[in-house]
Amino acid sequence: MKVNLWGVRGSIPTTGSETKVYGGQTSCMVVSEEDSLIVLDGGSGIQTFNDAHIPKNKRVDILLTHLHMDHIQGLGFFKPFFREDVEIHLWGPSSNTDSLSSRLSRYFSPPLFPVRLLELPCKLVMHEIGNTDFNIGNFKIQSSYIIHPGPTLGYRIEGKQSVFTYLPDHEPALGRNGMIKDHNWISGYNIAHHADLLYHDGQYTATNYATHKGWGHSSIEDTLAFAAACEIKHLLIGHHDPSRTDAQLDELTRELREDVDKYNFEFNFAIEGSELEL
Repeated sequence: MKVNLWGVRGSIPTTGSETKVYGGQTSCMVVSEEDSLIVLDGGSGIQTFNDAHIPKNKRVDILLTHLHMDHIQGLGFFKPFFREDVEIHLWGPSSNTDSLSSRLSRYFSPPLFPVRLLELPCKLVMHEIGNTDFNIGNFKIQSSYIIHPGPTLGYRIEGKQSVFTYLPDHEPALGRNGMIKDHNWISGYNIAHHADLLYHDGQYTATNYATHKGWGHSSIEDTLAFAAACEIKHLLIGHHDPSRTDAQLDELTRELREDVDKYNFEFNFAIEGSELEL
C-alpha cells in the first residue's frame, strides 16, 4: 500500500516561503495498491491529480470525511470530473437533513462555482455512508462517525498486508474530563486500533487547545495520547494550523523528540508531497 500526501494543511491554503517545507495545500491524500486507488478528501491538494493517475478501469473513488470548505474546495478543479469517459464514485457522510448531492450542490453552483454538480460530464455515482463497511477494489474500508462539527467520518483502509487510518479532523478529548479512559468508548478508536499508519489532526498545542475546545480539532499532546491508546505503529500528525510556520513545526518536532522514549511508536509531522509505503 502506498500513501501519497497531497495536502496536510488545515482550515485554509497557506502559501509562502515560511510554509514551503511542510506545505500549504489543504486535505487530500491518495491511497493505492496494485490497480486500486482511493482519493481521500477534496481539499486544494487534489489539484495534483491528473490524467496519469486515472486507473486503467477509468474509475476513481473519492472518500470525503465531511463537507467543510477546506475538504471540498479543490473538487471543482478535479480534472476527471470533466471527462465523459471516467466514472467517479463520491462517498460522503449521510445527514438527517439534506442529501449528499444537495449539500455538495451548494458549492457546485453560482455564485460559488460556475459549473453545477449535475452539469459535470463524468459518470458520477454518489454514496451516502455512516458507520459502514464496504469494499473498493483490493481495499476493505470501514467508515465511522467521529467527533467534529457536522456529520464527519473517519476511515480505516485495509489492504492486503497493512492498515491505514485517516482522521484529519478529530477532537477525541472533547468533554468535561478530557479523553475517556475506557478505550472502547474513545471517538475513532474502533477504526484506529492497531493501524500500521495513523494520520491524525494535530492543529493545536496544549496551550492553543485550551481556548479552542469544541472547535473540532485536537492538540498534539492529545493526538499522541490517542495514538498510544490505539497501539498504532506509526503516527503522522497533520492538519497543520494555517499560521504555523516550518520553523515552528521544526521546533515542535525537537520538543517532542525530548520525550520520544514515552511512546512505543514512530511519529512525525506530515509533509506535503511525501510518499509512504506500508
